[in-house]
Amino acid sequence: MARLSKNSSNSSKPLSRDIVKPPPPPLPPGEKRSIGGQKGHLRHERELFTPAQINRVVDYQMDCCPDCGGRVRPLKQPPRKLQQVEIPEFPVEVVEHRRQGYFCPRCQKVHYAPLSPEIQRSGLVGPRLTAWVAYLKGSCHCSFSTIRKFCCEVLPLPISRGQLAKVLQKVSTVVAESHGALQQMLPGQAVVNTDETGHKTNGQPHWTWCFRAEFFTLFRIDRARGSQVLRAVLGEDFAGTPACDYFSAYHKYRKECGISMQFCLAHLIRDVKFLATWPEAAIVAYGQRLLEALRQLFHILHQREMMEPPVFQQALEKTRDDMLIVGLDAPEHKPAQNMAGRFRQNRESYFRFITTPSLESTNNLAEQAIRFVVLDRHVTQGTRSERGQKWSERIWTAIATCAQQQRSVFEFLQQTISNHFAGKPTPSLLPSGP
Repeated sequence: MARLSKNSSNSSKPLSRDIVKPPPPPLPPGEKRSIGGQKGHLRHERELFTPAQINRVVDYQMDCCPDCGGRVRPLKQPPRKLQQVEIPEFPVEVVEHRRQGYFCPRCQKVHYAPLSPEIQRSGLVGPRLTAWVAYLKGSCHCSFSTIRKFCCEVLPLPISRGQLAKVLQKVSTVVAESHGALQQMLPGQAVVNTDETGHKTNGQPHWTWCFRAEFFTLFRIDRARGSQVLRAVLGEDFAGTPACDYFSAYHKYRKECGISMQFCLAHLIRDVKFLATWPEAAIVAYGQRLLEALRQLFHILHQREMMEPPVFQQALEKTRDDMLIVGLDAPEHKPAQNMAGRFRQNRESYFRFITTPSLESTNNLAEQAIRFVVLDRHVTQGTRSERGQKWSERIWTAIATCAQQQRSVFEFLQQTISNHFAGKPTPSLLPSGP
């Protein structure tokens, strides 16, 4: 019965697995939530366009008063402005490159004037439109049919699904260099938050792995969900610290390669909440004692800014020791003993963040980064081939890394594609890159 009551609040199950979601908290009697902005919400207004961004200015003047018809004189204060944004009727620029033909009497051959390498590489779709298609497919989760329909009806630009697929393969090839550079740098990172989620390629089960370092995020799609993926990506002699949940692949990787880890306390809290739902009173009491110890630990963590570093460190260590005492004092029931075994075997892996300031107590960073991929999976239903896998890995990496560095992913794509077509070095996804 206790296992049947598992949900996203007391286990690692996702929200979508919850059979019954708890209702929102009720409002006080007689009070009704209003529509729109709530009390205390700050007003946000869009900033005006700068003079350099304005294409045309229209001045409106008056000669007489609209009420009495008398003469009026202009005020010295600035005019009131209303800025209107509009899309041109035909927003696409079509350039026809004509190659004039010539005959050589000497060699008896016909020759045509050559095109520039940039035009030859780009073909029908120019660099900016290529970046635009990649942005719609990657960031906006649009399907080929949706992009094609938008191009045909809005731009208007008749284009086939096959042509769109060729455009994305060009982008995938261009971004491959940046993705490979991040993959080479990942084993040298001090802290890597790791998580994985399901993925399907042509209906076959795969897994999307997320590796989030300090300045970038890397995605990898693999058939396996085991420790072999960690050894392939991070290496067997990884000197950093992976931050992860309590999944068995991480245990095996730690044991076989001697890796130091930080297990997520948020996942531990869910498992402890599950103990508090068991029918045996002894297990419930044990779970409640652990929950109280965890509350004390996070109470100290939330006071980091208000305490001196030595005092904060001492308080954390004392709270950790108190929690270990509670965790090891488990009743003679299998679920409680299993939890006590966790503390006995992984005491350092649960509390390494106390002695390593660069570590977080939870794995929220990786879970936040992979949430975008979960949304994309629900919309697109996965990929169809290995080429689709590579495209997804590379575009997800670019999107997550640009968001992490507060960069525009569209500008990165546009600059990368333009430089590649022009034969210039492409920009890096690293903060120190060009």
